[in-house]
Amino acid sequence: MKLIWIAFCCFLFSAPLISQQDDITLQELFLELKQKDSLVFNLGFNECDTAQLRILISDDFEFFHDQSGLLDSKENFIRNIPNLCKMNYKPTRVLVDGSIEVFPLYSNGVLYGAIQKGEHEFYGEEPGKPKYLTSRAKFTHVWILENGEWKLKRVLSYDHQSPGK
Repeated sequence: MKLIWIAFCCFLFSAPLISQQDDITLQELFLELKQKDSLVFNLGFNECDTAQLRILISDDFEFFHDQSGLLDSKENFIRNIPNLCKMNYKPTRVLVDGSIEVFPLYSNGVLYGAIQKGEHEFYGEEPGKPKYLTSRAKFTHVWILENGEWKLKRVLSYDHQSPGK
């Protein structure tokens, strides 16, 4: 019993040290996943670069959308990207400044993934017209470390709101 109490006290008093170390790690994680998010959307969504998406997305990928439904595989998701480039306007995605939050996921004290959530806006661009807002939405991403690389495994895209609502 004495040993358990000593172990508990050591844990309790070391908690602030662990927290301080995690702040640095959390900042690095935040920046890395923000950069990965940028690649997924700037290259994939905005530029229709499916080659980069193949690198960034897990083979076990699912995309849940509140308006267009479920894309239940990496291939189904990537197959749909060129459709964005065939629309009657050019859609672009812009991350809402300051909206991203990151929450690390651990298993037995080892970082294996992270939840990233935030808000983004979608714009339309047409020749000879000013860029216009088409919708604003929330997103939640689950990123997983696969062989030392961050891969996007799950996407929830929800609460899409049209301008003026």
